[in-house]
Amino acid sequence: PADEKPIAEVAWADEADALKALKAAQLGFKYWSALSLSERTEWMSKLRSAILENETRLRQAIIHEMGKTYEGSYEDIEAITNALAFYPKAMADVKDESIPDPENTHRHVMVHQAAGVAVAYLAWNFPLLNVGFKIGPALASGCTMILKPSELAPLSAMIIAELIDEAKFPKGVFNLVNGDGATTGDALTSHPDVNMISFTGSTRAGALISQNAAKDFKRVSLELGGKGANIIFKDADSEAIERGALRCFRNSGQSCNAPTRMLIEKSMYEDAVERLKKYADEFKVDDPNKEGDHIGPVISEMQYNKIQTLIKKGIDEGAKLISGGPGKPNGFDNGYYVKPTVFADVNNNMEIARTEIFGPVLSVIPFDNENEAIEIANDTDYGLTNYIQTQDTEKVQRVARKLRSGMVDVNGVGIAVASPFGGYKHSGIGREAGTEGLIEFLEVKTVGGWN
Repeated sequence: PADEKPIAEVAWADEADALKALKAAQLGFKYWSALSLSERTEWMSKLRSAILENETRLRQAIIHEMGKTYEGSYEDIEAITNALAFYPKAMADVKDESIPDPENTHRHVMVHQAAGVAVAYLAWNFPLLNVGFKIGPALASGCTMILKPSELAPLSAMIIAELIDEAKFPKGVFNLVNGDGATTGDALTSHPDVNMISFTGSTRAGALISQNAAKDFKRVSLELGGKGANIIFKDADSEAIERGALRCFRNSGQSCNAPTRMLIEKSMYEDAVERLKKYADEFKVDDPNKEGDHIGPVISEMQYNKIQTLIKKGIDEGAKLISGGPGKPNGFDNGYYVKPTVFADVNNNMEIARTEIFGPVLSVIPFDNENEAIEIANDTDYGLTNYIQTQDTEKVQRVARKLRSGMVDVNGVGIAVASPFGGYKHSGIGREAGTEGLIEFLEVKTVGGWN
């Protein structure tokens, strides 16, 4: 993405390859699920150490395959190593639970067991973060897995597969196949011997996966798109405007939980727009290999063209372009670089306010009062992450409860590492991360008369 030149070729798996991986995972499940948690934890610790030893190699793969900056690539390393440390501890906390019996004649117990063979599909925007969200709970729970990376960014996941192989994990526990959704993906999502599917990606692809999974009633966890609203009240702190723009632009805008709609109270609207113009005009775009604070290119020509089309659509719809706009930044004729772009005077019916652009494009919308802000924020097909900026604690809690989203970020605090990640409506089903992300890989069994 940085210079439009190929950097690698990978083998393209067909249906037969996918089914070989499934067979291996089935055989591996018998062994892996029978191990104690402490034994599985030892294997996960080995992998965590190997990742830390290969951090530079992994970060370079991410930079080259998707254009993430050097600083940005650290977030992926941190996420996968945190996941490998967190999930064994989370699994230890998922204990057998006694169920009350009114007659007190028998002990009834609820136990959690590995769901079976899990198939995980990765998005390309956070390649190793997504691996961590899948591999951590799968391995800790006792599931075996088949991982299909995005065909746009498979290299870092392939290095993880190599490290697992070098660590001599038991055969069949972890399997990786490259390919597209129509061939490799469909072969697995529609197969009756797959027990669980965890998908991160587009809403369109999530719907297709759900249709395939429904034939055999597979467990499905979907983390999909978003169109987050960032509600900035007049009593917000002095950094709220710039912080919101940075959160929208980071990772070149390629984040499902980005606050791409900035809702600003009218009494401070004009001043905020001027601040946004200055901030975006000075926001740096540069080669992702360079260190420092900047954004790199977007992932591909297709993504670049989609963003350009939507920027033009915003202009055609009558939104006020105050920074950025069509075309590449000065000095970047090669590479899929996008100008950080801000539209003011947007209304929530415009396409740029409703479509997940997945680029560094911010839509600014004025509002009169709290109720109107909540109404605008909730008027979307998505419901992943919304944002609130105010110093009024009661308002924070009141508004947070009314927002129809799986996560709410207040005053830039962010979401804790152990928090569940996921959303309402078209943003998905189920949760990744946290203990809730582990539960997705477990089946519940009730036993009557345990004693």
